[in-house]
Amino acid sequence: MAGVRSLLVLLLVFQSSCLGFRSPLSVFKRFKETTRPFSDECLGTTRPVIPIDSSDFALDIRMPGVTPTQSDTYFCMSMRLPTDEEAFVIDFKPRASMDTVHHMLLFGCNMPSSTGSYWYCDEGTCIDKANILYAWARNAPPTRLPEGVGFRVGGETGSKYFVLQVHYGDISAFRDNHKDCSGVSLHLTRLPQPLIAGMYLMMSVDTVIPAGEKVVNSDISCHYKKYPMHVFAYRVHTHHLGQVVSGYRVRNEQWTLIGRQSPQLPQAFYPVEHPVDVSFGDILAARCVFTGEGRTEDTHIGGTSSDEMCNLYIMYYMEAKHAVSFMTCTQNVAPDMFRTIPPEANIPIPVKSDMVMMHGHHKGKIETESKDKTPLLQQPKREEEEVLEQDFHVEEALDWPGVYLLPGQVSAVALDPKNNLVIFHRGDHIWDGNSFDSKFVYQQRGLGPIEEDTILVIDPNNATVLQSSGKNLFYLPHGLSVDNDGNYWVTDVALHQVFKLDPNSKEGPLLILGRSMQPGSDQNHFCQPTDVAVDPDTGTIFVSDGYCNSRIMQFSPSGNFITQWGEESSGRNPKPGQFSIPHSLALVPHLDQLCVADRENGRIQCFKTDTKEFVQEIKHASFGRNVFAISYVSGLLFAVNGKPYFGDQEPVQGFVMNFSSGEIIDTFKPVRKHFDMPHDITASADGTVYVGDAHANTVWKFTSAEKMEHRSVKKAGIEAQEIKESEAVVETKMENNPASSELQKIQEKQKLIKEPDSGVPVVLITTLLVIPVVVLLAIAIFIRWKKSRAFGGKGSGGLNLGNFFASRKGYSRKGFDRLSTEGSDHEKDEEDGSESEEEYSAPLPAPTTSSS
Repeated sequence: MAGVRSLLVLLLVFQSSCLGFRSPLSVFKRFKETTRPFSDECLGTTRPVIPIDSSDFALDIRMPGVTPTQSDTYFCMSMRLPTDEEAFVIDFKPRASMDTVHHMLLFGCNMPSSTGSYWYCDEGTCIDKANILYAWARNAPPTRLPEGVGFRVGGETGSKYFVLQVHYGDISAFRDNHKDCSGVSLHLTRLPQPLIAGMYLMMSVDTVIPAGEKVVNSDISCHYKKYPMHVFAYRVHTHHLGQVVSGYRVRNEQWTLIGRQSPQLPQAFYPVEHPVDVSFGDILAARCVFTGEGRTEDTHIGGTSSDEMCNLYIMYYMEAKHAVSFMTCTQNVAPDMFRTIPPEANIPIPVKSDMVMMHGHHKGKIETESKDKTPLLQQPKREEEEVLEQDFHVEEALDWPGVYLLPGQVSAVALDPKNNLVIFHRGDHIWDGNSFDSKFVYQQRGLGPIEEDTILVIDPNNATVLQSSGKNLFYLPHGLSVDNDGNYWVTDVALHQVFKLDPNSKEGPLLILGRSMQPGSDQNHFCQPTDVAVDPDTGTIFVSDGYCNSRIMQFSPSGNFITQWGEESSGRNPKPGQFSIPHSLALVPHLDQLCVADRENGRIQCFKTDTKEFVQEIKHASFGRNVFAISYVSGLLFAVNGKPYFGDQEPVQGFVMNFSSGEIIDTFKPVRKHFDMPHDITASADGTVYVGDAHANTVWKFTSAEKMEHRSVKKAGIEAQEIKESEAVVETKMENNPASSELQKIQEKQKLIKEPDSGVPVVLITTLLVIPVVVLLAIAIFIRWKKSRAFGGKGSGGLNLGNFFASRKGYSRKGFDRLSTEGSDHEKDEEDGSESEEEYSAPLPAPTTSSS
C-alpha cells in the first residue's frame, strides 16, 4: 500500500511540474473539451460551443455518431463546461426524434464515469454525485424555464460537466447502420440569475406489488425544512404497471395539487397548472397507483423492465442566496395523512393506445409496420391534423441579420406573394403620451408626415432591402396586410384612415377609407384603426377599429360600407363580441372565419365571416393580460402577448396553437435581444415566423425546428444538403457576435493547436500530451482498485441506486446497473446548494396601454 501511495504522489508531483508548461498542455486540454469529431453522417455543426453575445453562449451536446446494435442500449457522453466561471442554463432544446430515441436525460456533475467520446451507461453516469437537469421522451416539447430562472453550473459550487444519457429502445431505425447524433442544446448565460432552479426527487424504495392485485398504492411523504421553493414543472416515472402518479403540497391539512399524470404518456417535464410555493413546515406528498394484474410473481422496486419504480420529479426555483440544487424524499413520514388524499389521486388516467410509452421500446408502431408494409387507404386529413402530426417547434434563426436593421418603431409585418418580408415602421415618429388629446385628435401634426420610406420589402434570406416606399404619406403607421395581388393595406392611427397601395405605383393610394385627422364612430370614420384583413376569395375588406372604437367593420372590395359588429367590453368577464382594443386580425379562409386579437381582454375571438356568428374564444393564463397580434397558416394560429404588468408572472413571448382545439403546442422567445413590445406577427406556410417589436425597433425571424435541425435520423425527414449551410451559420455567428473573453481564449487556443509550426517544437508538444494521459491512467487504475477494495466489486459511484436497493431484502441486483440509469437512480445531499448575494429585483410597472 505504501508503494502505491508513493507512486501516486510521484505521479502527482510529476504532473504538477509539467503544469509549468501551461500553454501547450492547457491548449490541448481545452481543445479536447471544446471540439469533437462527428461522423460524416452526423449533420450539423462540429463546434459544440456557439457564442451568442458577450454574455451568452450555446452548448450543442450530441452523441458523436453512434450506432446501437441491440435494443435497450444506453449510451452516455460528457462535455465539460467551457468556462471556469459561474454560468446559468436558461433554456433546453431537444435534438432527437422518437423514431430513434426512447428517452434522453441530462445530468450535471464534476467527474463523469468515463473520459471517452461515449460509453455504455452500465459503466455508470458520474463517479461523484449528479443532478438531473433535463429529461425528454417521445417528441416532448422543449422545457421552458421562467424568466430570471436558471440552473447554476460552474464556478466554485456548480457542476463542471454535463453528461448526456440516450436510451435507444427499439433499434429498427438503425437497419441501415446510419449514425445518430441525438442530443440537447443548452442556452447559457454568465449574467447572474435572481432565481436558481433545482430538482426535488420523490421516490419509493420499498413498494411491493402483489401478483394479481388490482390496485396497489405507493405513498411518499416528507416534511419540507428549507427556504421557500416555487414549483413550476414536474415529471412522473414508473414502468409497465403504473396507472397514475400524483404530487401534492399539504399545508394545514389542505392538499394542493402540484401535478398529476399518467406515467404511460411521454415522460417529459410538464408545467404546473397553477404555481405552487412550498414553505418550511409544509409536507410534500406523492402517490403512485399500480396494478399487479397479469403478473404471476410479486413486483419490487428496481431497474429492470420487470421491476417497477415510483418517482416524481419536481422542478422548482429558489432565491439565489438560499438555493439548494437537489433534494430527495424516499420516506413516508405521514402515512395516516393519505386517508384524506383527494380522490383524483386514485383514478387512473385513460391513455390512447398510440400514445402509450413502453419501457424499452415504442408500442405497436414499428411492430405493426414490420408485419404489414402494404399502405392502408386512409381518409384525407384536415389541414391542421397534418400539421400537428409533426414535432412543430420554432426558434430564432440566429444567422438572419435582419434583427440589426433597426428601422423606426416597427408597427407591422406581413409577407407578400413572393414570400418577401414587408415591414411597416414609423421612422423618426414616436407614439407617446403627447401624441393625442382626450378626444383622440393627433397633436403633432406640425411635425409633418414621416419623411423616409415607411414600407420596406426585405429579402427573407439575407435581409437586404429589395424595395421601399411610403415616404411623406403617414404620421403614425399601425396595421399592414398584403392581398393576393400584392397590394398593401395599411392603417394610420394619427390619420384615422385605411389605405390600399400598389407597391409598384407612384400615383398615390388606390383606395382611402376614413377621413384624414378626423376620429369618429359612424360608417365613414374610424378612430385609430388597428388592422386590415382582405378575404382572398371575395376581396371583402375587414377593418378592426380600434383604440377608441370597439368594433369590426366590413367593406366591399370597392370600399363601400357593408356592416359592423362588436361593442366595448365592461367588467372582468367580457362576453363574446365585446372588445377592448381589437388590435389584430387573421383570416381562416377555408373555414370562413375571422379571428380578432382582443388585446386588453387577453383573448382571441373568432367569428363566421358571413353571419358574424361567434365561433370560439381562445384564452390561456400564459397570455397574461394582453394579446397583441395573431397570424394563421396551415392549421396553426400564431400569437404574441404583451409585457407583464407589475406583479404578473407571465413572460412576454410568442405562441403556436392548434387552431381547432386552441391548445398551445409551443412557445418561443428570441435569443438575440429580448421582446419588449412585440407588436405584430406573421407566418408563412413553411413555418417561418416574423415578429416586429415597436419598442425594440427590431424584427426577428424564427424558423421551424424541422428546418433548423440536423439530425442523423433519416425517418425524421432531415435533408443532408443543409450541412454546409449549418457550418456557414456557425461561422457567421463567430464573426458577427462579439464572443466573451472566455470563448475567445478557447478559439485562440484552438488556433495554436492547428498551427504547431508557430514556434513550439512538435516533439515537446507530443511529450507534453503523453504525460497527462499516463498520469490520468495511473490515477484511474488506483481509483478503480480503491473502489473495488471498498465495495467488493465494480461500482458506478454514488449515483447508482442499484447499490442502494441491493442492500434491501428481497430485491434482485440482476440487471440493475444499466437500467437504473433511467434517471431516477441518483441521490444527492440536501445541503449541496450554495448561497449567493444576488437579490431579485422586481420589474418596473408596465407603461400605459394607450400608446402603441
